[in-house]
Amino acid sequence: MKISMFAAAGAAVAAAAALTAMPAAAQDAPAFYGNLGYTGIDGDGGTLGAVGGRLGYKFHPNFGVEGELGFGVKDDDVNVGGVNVKNELKHSAAVYGVGFVPLSENFELIGRVGYGTTKTKASAAGFSAEDSNESWNYGVGAQYSFDGLNGIRGDYTRYDFRDGGGDANAWSVSYVRKF
Repeated sequence: MKISMFAAAGAAVAAAAALTAMPAAAQDAPAFYGNLGYTGIDGDGGTLGAVGGRLGYKFHPNFGVEGELGFGVKDDDVNVGGVNVKNELKHSAAVYGVGFVPLSENFELIGRVGYGTTKTKASAAGFSAEDSNESWNYGVGAQYSFDGLNGIRGDYTRYDFRDGGGDANAWSVSYVRKF
């Protein structure tokens, strides 16, 4: 699974590099963008939810960088050995390299690879513990622009946590604003 996701993200970036002809409107598009949306995260600690934002800069029509910050808004209870454990996402942050493949003037595919950190909290029977773990993140998505400045974006990101921390799958939907 890890290999296929790396291959998909790599293919998106390679396809972006191979593109030479782009619609004129896409070349003149603003370089800075921001996203605000919701992310559902399915991992070893249950299904969590976050609201988050991204700030990005497209330094080339096919390449950019973005930073991401999210805060937990949906917790989950899991049963571990007969004890209910409440799992919470405190916050997450990551930085990505992004490849863009425009398919039309208003629609583009996205591939991204980055590194991040996630802080979680688990509580049970009056006790609680917090933990932070770093991860390599990679994913794919699509973005549709309504009018050149406003749009929507949907994407999938895989978090591979370091030091045996497991993994998580994240699905995001967000509003996009270009500046």
